[in-house]
Amino acid sequence: MSVIFIVAICLAFFFAFWNGFTDAAYAISTVVATRVLTPAKAVILSAVGNFSGLLFGTAVAETIGKGIVDSSIVNSPFILAVLIGGLTWDVSTWFLALPISESHVLVGALIGAGLVAGGVSVVKFSSIFDKVLIPMVSSPLIAFFVSFLLVSLIIRIFGRFTAQKSNKTFRVLQIFSSFSFSVSHGANDAQKAMGIITILLFKQGYLSQFSVPLWVMFGSYFLLSLGTLFGGWRIVKTMATGITKLRPYQGFCAEAAGALVILGAAIVGFPVSTTHAISGSIMGVGATRRLSAVKWVNARKIAWAWVLTMPVSAIAAGLVYFIIKQFL
Repeated sequence: MSVIFIVAICLAFFFAFWNGFTDAAYAISTVVATRVLTPAKAVILSAVGNFSGLLFGTAVAETIGKGIVDSSIVNSPFILAVLIGGLTWDVSTWFLALPISESHVLVGALIGAGLVAGGVSVVKFSSIFDKVLIPMVSSPLIAFFVSFLLVSLIIRIFGRFTAQKSNKTFRVLQIFSSFSFSVSHGANDAQKAMGIITILLFKQGYLSQFSVPLWVMFGSYFLLSLGTLFGGWRIVKTMATGITKLRPYQGFCAEAAGALVILGAAIVGFPVSTTHAISGSIMGVGATRRLSAVKWVNARKIAWAWVLTMPVSAIAAGLVYFIIKQFL
């Protein structure tokens, strides 16, 4: 068992921790913005929800492990380059308080390192188009319209109730929607580290087939949940107040719409972005009042971070892999 192999496994688990650390903001931003829960209580709720996501299979792990690049090029230096390159962009955007997608960080890094390791032929562009790019574009749009429709429906149903009574009802419901969103986040995002670790174990001969070991599953979910407990507070403000102002019923709709989109994607194996889904949901909620209620300047900044994530991660990972190979 080489040192590079051990470092690659540890770094993959750190990626799961970092994913939870930064994505805590997405899971709790709405419930904190509406003051239904304090940040501390919201983070604990989210961590428990993240861990509960392990009940929803390993379809996303299989997509990451087998559906992005040909497994023939996978080895310890390759995985190490993918993770170092991806985390370079990930950590940089965290310092700038920009919410980005760890899903697309990882996919971009796999593509970049894959191109350097084996050329265009090893990258599974058809699978990437179907399982990554189409969901990348469609998930925030679907979340936008689902949350828009939910808010419109709730306004019609609860329009005759007083604001005090409506807020009291949705303050309770939002706790459940926030927990559901965290479950969906765990179900999708923990599997990305699981996929990376499992394909490496398989290629190194520690597994006879691509099947996620129980210890990898529990380790990934535990570290994702632990990262959530520490929380990514720099991004909470951007997500909770930087796009639009929220009331409890709006927070409920945003979380419910995001959870539906992400959980559905996890079940079918699409590594969609938690960031994209919740951002689209929040924008859809804001648009029910009027389009000007959405702070489109901030939304555009977030969108640019999304656009840059895959190519920058690809360049970084490709460069790291090239450098590593010079010394091996």
